[in-house]
Amino acid sequence: MNMSDMKARAEVLSEALPYIRKFKGKTIVIKYGGAAMASEELKRAVISDIVLLSLASIRVVVVHGGGPEINALLERVGIEPRFIDGLRYTDEETMDVVQMVLAGKIGKNLAALIDELGGSAISLCGVDGAMIRAEKCDADYGLVGKIKEIKPEIVKMVLDNGHIPIISTVALGAGTSYNLNADTAASALAVALGAEKLILLTDVRGIMTDPGNNKGFIPRLKLSEVAPLIKNGSVGGGMIPKIECCVEALRRGVPRTHIIDGRIAHSILLELLSKRGVGTMIERD
Repeated sequence: MNMSDMKARAEVLSEALPYIRKFKGKTIVIKYGGAAMASEELKRAVISDIVLLSLASIRVVVVHGGGPEINALLERVGIEPRFIDGLRYTDEETMDVVQMVLAGKIGKNLAALIDELGGSAISLCGVDGAMIRAEKCDADYGLVGKIKEIKPEIVKMVLDNGHIPIISTVALGAGTSYNLNADTAASALAVALGAEKLILLTDVRGIMTDPGNNKGFIPRLKLSEVAPLIKNGSVGGGMIPKIECCVEALRRGVPRTHIIDGRIAHSILLELLSKRGVGTMIERD
């Protein structure tokens, strides 16, 4: 390594130090799924970021999805995946597969990878300790739930003992389990835990006013600036539900939220521990 490379690396570390100090002991909720789960290389980059933050005494909570793996298993057992307005219709057979994939395979695999990379994790789902209670959505999506109550004590206990909670979005209902939207669950958990930040990993750079042409990137937004962007049509489509989750978290006490591109290796560290970041940060006025 030449002197120029050594200097560049030293500058990166020195820039990260004040952010590490600032977030030490604070809780950060990360919603992980989609593109960032697509390749083993990206998965290891995301998990190594999470382990590093945890080793720096930052309390990281991971809420994960797993749509592609759910679809793959449904097809293997002969069940056709069905979606209504972008939400998975979840009948009883589909719910069995959702619970098996999320709370079983993905949650346990992520916990094992964290252990392999030097961290410590415990895989949970919303049913454990009655952490997340839900009821049926107003619209008919089958066993898709809306959150009724969150009891974060079990998550706090895991954090207090130095572990990273890996949370699957399966909730406890009256005599049944419910499938939850992972962005919504992450937002609600961030509020319940008094988190410093909510981070949503997506498959786009962040919020853009012209996403079709990959133009108009917005690195920073105030809460009051969000509604006009939606109203005038600058922001639409699948980005709206994600922004709404961020807005809800901000209104209920989370100071800052982030929408970042999970396809960029180490995007979590770049967003949290550098001056420029890589995604869109939305903060209260």
